[in-house]
Amino acid sequence: MAEVITKLTKDSGIIYEFNKENVPTKKVASGTTLTIETYDCFEDQIQSEDTVIGRIDWNRINPATGPVFVENAKPGDILKVKIEKIDVKDQGVMAVVPELGVMGESIEKMEARIMQIKDDKVRFNGVEAPVNKMIGVIGVAPEGEGVNSGTPGAHGGNMDNTMVKEGATLYFPVSADGALFALGDLHAAMGDGEVSGTGVEIAGEVTVRLDVIKSDKLEQPMLENDEVFTQIATGQTFDEAANLATALMTRRIAEKSGRSLSEVTMLVSMNAQLEVCQVVNPLKTARFVVPKWLLKQLEIDLIKK
Repeated sequence: MAEVITKLTKDSGIIYEFNKENVPTKKVASGTTLTIETYDCFEDQIQSEDTVIGRIDWNRINPATGPVFVENAKPGDILKVKIEKIDVKDQGVMAVVPELGVMGESIEKMEARIMQIKDDKVRFNGVEAPVNKMIGVIGVAPEGEGVNSGTPGAHGGNMDNTMVKEGATLYFPVSADGALFALGDLHAAMGDGEVSGTGVEIAGEVTVRLDVIKSDKLEQPMLENDEVFTQIATGQTFDEAANLATALMTRRIAEKSGRSLSEVTMLVSMNAQLEVCQVVNPLKTARFVVPKWLLKQLEIDLIKK
C-alpha cells in the first residue's frame, strides 16, 4: 500500500524541469490529500532590496516541489487536482528585468522590491492591494522531452493562470507512469498576463487532493470552480493558444452534447469568455471560460468521472 502523507517539504526535493525521467520524491495513492511546501520563484534568493542582482543564480528559477508519483496513474489517464488551501508567507518580492515581459524593452536595469503581506493586503510604496493567492507552476510530466519549469505546455507547468487558486480543480493529461505531479511559483497577487514577468513572488504551502480518472481523455489541462469550466491551452503565440483553447472546448461540448459544431459555436460565442493567462513565458497561455449554467442546461459533464 502506498504511503499516505500529510506534508511534502521543499527539502524533500525540487525540480527545475518537468520530465518523465525525474525520480519521485514521494509515492501516494489516488485520493491522497497532502500539503506541499514551496520556495518562491527565485528559490528564496532575494530577501532584501539590497540583494546584489548579479549574484542571483538564474539556474535556480521556478523550482517546483516534487515530483509526486500517484499510484495507478497511467499514460492516457487524467490526474484530478483539487486545490483545497493556499497559505503564503508574510513577505514577497517583485522584479522588473530588461527584455522580460510586455514592458521589457523599456526597462534599463533589473530592480527588485520587497512587499509585506498583512491583513490580507499587499503593501507596496503606500499602496495596499488585496491578496489574491494563486499558483504559477503546476503540472505533470510531459509526453516527450522534459520541459523547463519556467515554460508552460500541454502538461501544465508555468501557466501563470490566475484561476489556479483555492477551490479550483485542475485536470491534467497523464503522459508518464505515476503522473509525476509537482507545483511551485506561488503568488500573493498577480494580474492576468503577468505583464512584468513577475507577480508578488512568495513562498508558502498548498494543500491538494490527487485523484486518478480513467474514464476520459484530455489534450490540454482543464480547470473548474463553482461557477465555470475552462479549457487551458498553450501555444507559440497568444493567437495560437487562444485558438486552441477555443477549439478544444467547443469541440468537447459538441461531442458531449451531441449538438452540431455550428450550434455549439454560436452558443459559446454568446456566453463564453476567451481570456489571457500569461504572455511573458517562452510560450503563451490562454483559457476559454464556459459558465456552468450553460453546461447544466445542455445536461453534460465535460469530464466523465
